[in-house]
Amino acid sequence: LANWLWGGRQPITGVTISPETALQINAVYDCVKVISEDVASLPLPIYRRLDPRGKERARQHPLYRILHDSPNPYMTAMQFRETLQTHLLTWGNAYAEIVRDSAGRVLELWPLRPDRMKMPPAASVAGSLIYTYTLPAGQPIQLMQSQVLHLRGQSSNGIVGYSPVTLQREMLGFAQ
Repeated sequence: LANWLWGGRQPITGVTISPETALQINAVYDCVKVISEDVASLPLPIYRRLDPRGKERARQHPLYRILHDSPNPYMTAMQFRETLQTHLLTWGNAYAEIVRDSAGRVLELWPLRPDRMKMPPAASVAGSLIYTYTLPAGQPIQLMQSQVLHLRGQSSNGIVGYSPVTLQREMLGFAQ
C-alpha cells in the first residue's frame, strides 16, 4: 500500500504529507492563503462583444450572477473562487459540480473535493470525459464532463494537473 501511495517508494522522511498536512506548515499555509485570496478578489466580469469592435459588461447574462455574486446559496463568489484556488494550489486540480435546470441553464456551482474525484485518463463517452466522485457517505457517482467545471494546474497531458504537494512531498516532509 505504501508503494502505491508514494508512487512506488517510501518517503525518505517517513512523514506522510497530504494537501491537508502540507497546510499545517506555516509557509505553505501562508502562500496558499495569499495567492487564493488575491486570485479570488480579482474581478470576474462577463462581457458582451460589440459590433464591429469593443465590449461591455453583460450584467443580464445568466452566468453573471453566479460568477459575480454567488455560485450557490451558501457561498459568495469570492469564497467559491478562493476554495477552488486553494484546491488548485494543493491538489493541482479544482472541481465544481455544475447544476443545471431542465433547459440546460446553469443554476449553481458547488465545489467538489479533489481527493474524492477519480478520472481515468482515457475514460470517455462520445468524446466526453467521465468523472467519478465519491460522496461523503461513500457511494460513487459518475459525472459527465458537461457537469463538471475542472480547473487544472500544470499537467503532462492537459487533462489532469500535477499536485504540487505530491511533487514536493519530500521537501515538505523535511519542513514538517
